Amino acid sequence: MQLLQQNGLTKGLKITSTEQPMVEKAQGEKVTLPCTFTVSPEDQGPLDVEWVLIPIDNQKKEQTIIMYSVDRIYNNYYEAMNGRVQFTNPDPKSGDGSIDILNLKSTDTGTYQCRVKKAPGVESQKIQLTVLDKDTGELSLKNASEEYSGTYNCVAANRVGTDDCFVVLNVTPPINTAGTIAGAVIGTLLGLFLLAFLVFCCCKKRKEKKYEKEVHHDIREDVPPPKSRSSTAHSYIGSNRSSLGSMSPSNMEGYAKTPYNQVPSEDFERRSGQNPNFPPSKVFSSTSASVAAVSVPGD
Repeated sequence: MQLLQQNGLTKGLKITSTEQPMVEKAQGEKVTLPCTFTVSPEDQGPLDVEWVLIPIDNQKKEQTIIMYSVDRIYNNYYEAMNGRVQFTNPDPKSGDGSIDILNLKSTDTGTYQCRVKKAPGVESQKIQLTVLDKDTGELSLKNASEEYSGTYNCVAANRVGTDDCFVVLNVTPPINTAGTIAGAVIGTLLGLFLLAFLVFCCCKKRKEKKYEKEVHHDIREDVPPPKSRSSTAHSYIGSNRSSLGSMSPSNMEGYAKTPYNQVPSEDFERRSGQNPNFPPSKVFSSTSASVAAVSVPGD
């Protein structure tokens, strides 16, 4: 170093970014950690830019989070920041080795060190990053009524800045769900009752039509025809004959007084007219003969 200064030469590699010993950001935001540098013709070696996270616990090792070496970028060293850390300038050879950390988390809090190498020059710079946890500012409204309707403005501020938001609240009266449910149930029951009544009426009417149709087309057996009067007459005569045959002289007197008009003569005549094979003369002759054959003793 002294030999170079005596020959009029100065140190080549130098970090030029403004030193920021501490940076504070809110959770979920993006932060840029600066690290710009210059090189001189004396720095002939390959350029290496490396960012490491120095843990608070000295017992733990440093964690490399991103590196530029031999014209290549390596950003998969630290799994907790995969996809969230990148070089601000895709080509750090231009003299900008700054990095961006996206979507900050509280676990990103720590000391970050930028190391630039280009032999024989070597330079480094540390930055303390603090990520604030976000505070919730929720507003709870219980038993809200229409008077609560309106526009609400929320303002939040901390050491890293201020922010606000607007919320429009519109409170509407609650719907009478109990009445709606009861009405729906009653309507359903009435509909079912009406449907059942219609089905009953249809079935009853169908049965009546079926009964009328069966009665109208029913073929019933006729009542047996009455016995012919000729049979009655024969029976009557036969009975008279048997009676006469069995009469004794003592009871013949009463029978002799029986008028002949009790015999259904009209029936005999009508039947004899209808049936030419029926001889009425024989009937009366036989009767007369039966009567004549009876003798009354003592006369």
